[in-house]
Amino acid sequence: MSTQRQSRAGRAFEVLTVFLKLGMTSFGGPIAHIGYFRREFVERRRWLDDKAFTDLVGLCQFLPGPASSQTGFAIGWLRAGWAGGLAAWCGFTLPSMFLMIAFAAIAPDLGGPVGGGIIHGLKLVAVAVVAQAVWDMARRLCPDRRRAAIALAAIALLSVLSTDFAQLIVIGVGALLGLALCRADAAEPPRAETANSAGFHVSRKLGLAALIVFCALLFGLPALGATVGAQGVRLFEAFYRSGALVFGGGHVVLPLLQRETVATGWVTPTNFLAGYGAAQAVPGPLFTFAAFLGWTMAGPPRHWGGALLATAGIFLPGLLLVIAALPWWQALRARPAMASALAGVNAAVVGLLACALYSPVWTSAVLSQADFAIACVGFILLTRWRVPPLAVVAFCVACGMAESVLR
Repeated sequence: MSTQRQSRAGRAFEVLTVFLKLGMTSFGGPIAHIGYFRREFVERRRWLDDKAFTDLVGLCQFLPGPASSQTGFAIGWLRAGWAGGLAAWCGFTLPSMFLMIAFAAIAPDLGGPVGGGIIHGLKLVAVAVVAQAVWDMARRLCPDRRRAAIALAAIALLSVLSTDFAQLIVIGVGALLGLALCRADAAEPPRAETANSAGFHVSRKLGLAALIVFCALLFGLPALGATVGAQGVRLFEAFYRSGALVFGGGHVVLPLLQRETVATGWVTPTNFLAGYGAAQAVPGPLFTFAAFLGWTMAGPPRHWGGALLATAGIFLPGLLLVIAALPWWQALRARPAMASALAGVNAAVVGLLACALYSPVWTSAVLSQADFAIACVGFILLTRWRVPPLAVVAFCVACGMAESVLR
């Protein structure tokens, strides 16, 4: 028994070291992360074959949450059980989380023309990056008139809805419209293998328990926050809800976090966009933007308490859903109705992100013709020249500094 425990501990440590390296070098966003994972775990280490990896990526893209982090968590689970999953998440997430906290700590000291130029340049980075995300997602998720119409309907709904549940309503409407309009776009049923055939030994009892915990937190945290009135509970609940409702991962979290932090007065619009721009310059998952927001928010818990609560809150629902879905994934994705609803949800997500591109991103960052030119160049660099995001961050920050100094 002790030998078995040592081998499991050794595998978990191996998972931690591999994902720590990836967490410090994986630039480029979720799609690039999947490419890094495939080279590392399919081609180089052969921890799983290409089909199992593709099925796993399909599962994580189907679920709400950060797809690359969920994929990494599942690969770690495959290698070393729950300890391996936790090691994979820590290794891939903590480097970028600490970098975002470091930026949050020094951001208040970035005063004067140079500091103001850096902050403004990071806001222009956000314009270019979100515009690229809208462009790429619209081409991929709205390839026909029906799904394009769903995206336009989402934009129209968001322009008239003022409720806190606007995003949730839009996602629900997108699912209903997908069921009605996207039947022909449903994916072909997958082959008969089960998720556990790849080595994911997740029992249905454990999957059901994870789903119960997910739902209990999603619906119980608002009631708990209203009862105890502690801001720490409200903070955790806000980030948990954002992580639970983000279909598409990555940049799609922007409108949800903006509503939860800027609209509530916890974070200023300037800090929000500066942090979002800085998130493009660090490796690892974009969701560690939550650590920056938790650190800078007004009122307790601030700094380390806020950063840790926000990070745990935004990642936890996606990880719970991976555990919950693994035992039933193949049977679930074989249903045409589920594929149709997901097609509608993905199209609605494009509308959500398009609205976020206008407000708060565009309205807060593009203040002059020079800003417009800088953002356009950044967009072209990303979409046509395929320049690495880190280089685009450097370009926009340099332009922002020059603009601020020469003004």
